[in-house]
Amino acid sequence: MKTHLLLLCFLGFCSTFTYAENWPRYRGPNGSGVSGESGLPLSWSEKEHLKWKRDLPGPGSSSPIVWGDKVFITSYSGYGNNTGTGTLEDLKRHLLCLSTLDGSVIWEKTLPAPQPEDPYDGFIGEHGYASHTPTTDGERVYAYFGKGGLVVFDLEGRELWRKNLGSRSSSRGWGTSSSPVLHGDFVIVNANEESNTIYAFHKATGEEAWRWAADGFTSVYGTPVIASVGGRDDLVVGVTGEIWGMNPATGKLRWFAQTRLTGNLSPSPVIAGERVIQFGGYPSTMGAAVTLGGKGDVTSTNLLWQNNQAKSYLTSPVFHEGRLYWVTDAGIACCADPATGKLIYEERLEGSSGQGGRGKPFYASPILVDGHVLATSRTAGTFVIAAKPEFSLVRVNRIAGDETRFQGTPAVSGGHLFLRSDQAIYCIGN
Repeated sequence: MKTHLLLLCFLGFCSTFTYAENWPRYRGPNGSGVSGESGLPLSWSEKEHLKWKRDLPGPGSSSPIVWGDKVFITSYSGYGNNTGTGTLEDLKRHLLCLSTLDGSVIWEKTLPAPQPEDPYDGFIGEHGYASHTPTTDGERVYAYFGKGGLVVFDLEGRELWRKNLGSRSSSRGWGTSSSPVLHGDFVIVNANEESNTIYAFHKATGEEAWRWAADGFTSVYGTPVIASVGGRDDLVVGVTGEIWGMNPATGKLRWFAQTRLTGNLSPSPVIAGERVIQFGGYPSTMGAAVTLGGKGDVTSTNLLWQNNQAKSYLTSPVFHEGRLYWVTDAGIACCADPATGKLIYEERLEGSSGQGGRGKPFYASPILVDGHVLATSRTAGTFVIAAKPEFSLVRVNRIAGDETRFQGTPAVSGGHLFLRSDQAIYCIGN
């Protein structure tokens, strides 16, 4: 009898452990922004459901990532923090490994920024110098820092290798933000600002596997995703005027579709069934959808729609039960049909309008947890919206006492929600 009880307890522990989903990259599993977990609290504050808080060395727009009992996050310090102190030569970037249990620092790496770096003015002031989210495979952490290169550590904090991916600056000086992606034995990085090139490196050694340079990567700030269709994997990236499907093993272009999304593309592509959805463009912001797969120019056969209804300049959508949900950078909650691009609803979120840099109250992209869209604004809190075709704002959660910007997309793992601001990282849970 004791043996049976012990076995049941062991199986229950394994079930609980398996339930804890890792959040290994920007916007979680394959960049979808969708968590498979349930039971997270829908309300929180500095006094309610706050498990722990850890002050950070400085600001950043990157997102936390989580693997097992470790959470990783980047920030920067020394310069460019709106205090008017420091010079470019003082700029440093930080990679922290924290315990998910209590937020204690397991290890921290400080990397001086190579010079010359772009000055803190123009659009860089919107997001700063730590905008790339690291990624992990449970063996290594891959952190990209723009001109600071791609730096790889093991989970104990030992540096394994690093690569310089370019030092170019665009004439607009917008900085850089795309995050690393893992596929098979490769880590793939869009170094658009630094060299107009996508690189792939062997994860274990840092040996270059392939590179693809193209003018189309100019002003492409989103993070690619992997799409599995027809028994193969495609690396999907939205570029100015087109959406591309590349072979992630070789970097060769498999297919492309022409779009009217011109100018800079900040949102990341999102897979919605057998389609890819891409928002972006400037000064005319639009959305477009392409059926995945094919060969060569698939514009006439695979371009489903493009319009100026389903759109966002900065944020990326989530896909849930046949619908797209997102909140625009201007603070408008939207739901659309991914098959047609037609809006199901659009509702302005009261209390968010006009707050944030350049009048854009939202910088972080929403995530979806347990049937709810969580959209974190820069200064007005996190809006919890029911993921239904009828708009329903459940509540707004704020953490009093932190008046800095919340610009990183949240992470979910192990029954906890991780929020970062320019000041601190917070762990929310029951």
